[in-house]
Amino acid sequence: MSTPAYRAYTVIKRENKDDYWLNLGVAFPHEDGEGFNILLQALPTDGKLVLRRYKENPEEEKPKGKKK
Repeated sequence: MSTPAYRAYTVIKRENKDDYWLNLGVAFPHEDGEGFNILLQALPTDGKLVLRRYKENPEEEKPKGKKK
């Protein structure tokens, strides 16, 4: 398999704390560029996945200027 294009997260809201970004898996592009295979190690409890462009250091993927 090639390098993933995205990392999949669920963002857990926490009272009086920064949001927690839980890494659930990765997404690989199809060879024809028309879709992705998403490989998850767990499922989000709220049904929402957040895909961020894949970088070697997951901390670099999180939005800047927002709660983690």
